[in-house]
Amino acid sequence: MSAAVLPSVAPASDSGGHHGALTADRAASLLAACSTARRASELHAAVVRKGLDSDRAVAFRLQRAYAASGRLDHSLTLLGRTKDPTTIFYTSAIHAHSSRGLHLPGLALLSDMLSEGLLPTAHTLSASLPACRGLSLGRALHAYAFKLALSGDSYVATALLSMYARAGDAAAARALFDEMPDPHVVSVTAMLTCYANMGALDDARRLFDGLPRKDFICWNAMIDGYTQHGKPNEALQLFRRMLRSSAEPDEVTVVLVLSAVAQLGTVESGKWLHSYVKNSRCVQLNVRVATALVDMYCKCGSLEDAVAVFHGIGNKDIVVWNAMINGYAMHGDSRKALEMFVQLRDQGLWPTDITFIGLLNACSHSGLVEEGRSFFQSMEHEYGIDPKIEHYGCMVDLLGRAGLIEEAFHLVQSLTITPDAVMWVSLLAACRLHKNMALGQRIADFLVANGLANSGMYILLSNIYAAVGKWEEVARVRSMMKASGIQKEPGCSAIEIDRKVYEFVAGDMSHPCTDEIYAMLDKMNGLVKEHGHVPQTELVLHDLDEATKEKALAVHSEKLAVAFGLISSRPGSTIKIVKNLRACSDCHAVLKLISKITSRKIVFRDRNRFHHFVDGSCTCGDYW
Repeated sequence: MSAAVLPSVAPASDSGGHHGALTADRAASLLAACSTARRASELHAAVVRKGLDSDRAVAFRLQRAYAASGRLDHSLTLLGRTKDPTTIFYTSAIHAHSSRGLHLPGLALLSDMLSEGLLPTAHTLSASLPACRGLSLGRALHAYAFKLALSGDSYVATALLSMYARAGDAAAARALFDEMPDPHVVSVTAMLTCYANMGALDDARRLFDGLPRKDFICWNAMIDGYTQHGKPNEALQLFRRMLRSSAEPDEVTVVLVLSAVAQLGTVESGKWLHSYVKNSRCVQLNVRVATALVDMYCKCGSLEDAVAVFHGIGNKDIVVWNAMINGYAMHGDSRKALEMFVQLRDQGLWPTDITFIGLLNACSHSGLVEEGRSFFQSMEHEYGIDPKIEHYGCMVDLLGRAGLIEEAFHLVQSLTITPDAVMWVSLLAACRLHKNMALGQRIADFLVANGLANSGMYILLSNIYAAVGKWEEVARVRSMMKASGIQKEPGCSAIEIDRKVYEFVAGDMSHPCTDEIYAMLDKMNGLVKEHGHVPQTELVLHDLDEATKEKALAVHSEKLAVAFGLISSRPGSTIKIVKNLRACSDCHAVLKLISKITSRKIVFRDRNRFHHFVDGSCTCGDYW
């Protein structure tokens, strides 16, 4: 790079005096403290005018100054013009690229260095290893480090451990970790993150609990592990413990814990966390945190709080718009979701693939078939977004719910990508919903014959056979499930009372207030029958008598949770229930009537969406 392409500006007065006073040592010192590209250019111009650019120390500091200020192009130009650059020059350039996530350019520099016959140092290898995204290259560098007797260096060993951890090779990472005489906090965090990402949470927790001092990165890694792998209660408990420790939560911590709260669906815990953020000295209520709050409130059933947070965000990006569109979709306010799309386009924002997942879900939840088709087609034709498996899955769900099962089946058959389990489950569910048992059996037989059936599919297959009274086939499917080690996921409903979560399964007798809960349940069943409800015993897919079927329906987990909510919360307050599975139509009908009889709003979240029961009606319009 020549001085001609840089601003011909004299160094500022803090450079140490007049140009005549500028020496190589002084220039190197000034460059070491340089933090902006403009300042680097000024010093570069002064160095060239004084003829100091050929000094190797000055050239190296100048290369680093440009890299530190983000001008990697200038830094590389200088490296290319340096006569006989040493390993130190290359190492600095490799680190500058690798630390910014520019992995391929960083590895290309390592290759250039080796082709020059230069040997890497421990710093070279520790800067290069973070650029290794795969095991093959990482193992090659490990072997090279061993050959050079550098693998025992603490920096190299830590970089190697991090590389194996990123690649998911926990055994190799642990072997390196165990060989470290005094593991650095970075090594411990890498090992902890490896375990957490792989779901080896017990191993991660043992390592975590054994740390004498834990920084916020360690806490985040453990909280993230619990959140990723469906243990939100543990994540929330650990966060509360973190607040009692000396470690200060950061933005990442809060976003992770909000995700855990969203999984739990416990809005009171979410509001407590929102209040914590508002009063925190360490966490700013920026767009990222606000987006997590919108998502949390939507998933906890408090759409009004989500909307309030959304409207309070300045400079909204597409991510927060997507969160709000998905929020309206999951709450069944599909028209509002579609209006949001018009608004974000008016703001000049460009939709992403996530935007269209939200829009297609909104259409599916309200039976907006033509609108859904239009959005699906516009993805490619107007916005240049290639549909992914998730978008096809949304279309299959939309068509299947609307009764267009043959069209949905043909869409699956026409895919050039392999259909995923979600599509097949959607098809089977549509067959059962619209009583197209012939197609349901064809699909089920195909899945079983090709070894594609999972637990959800087996359950639907069993239900399809049971619905037409083919009990021998039901027994055969259940035997296949047992032989394959597949177990039906038990239905579980949760309710939060005074920031404590209570969980119920069907027929649950474990709660301390069981007698009171079942007394309320009997009262509920009597009241709904007085209002004309007839138990939908055909939903009990077992070969039982009517009385036994009716008793089985009466003790579904969501009904127990509502009964507990009625005896445990103040009259008139909203009852919020979260269930891990889809509600049955009998429970849906009962909850509608209970909302009318008790003048209570009941917000119910199942696996697919929210239902808001108010005065005998549901926001889903019975389309679900």
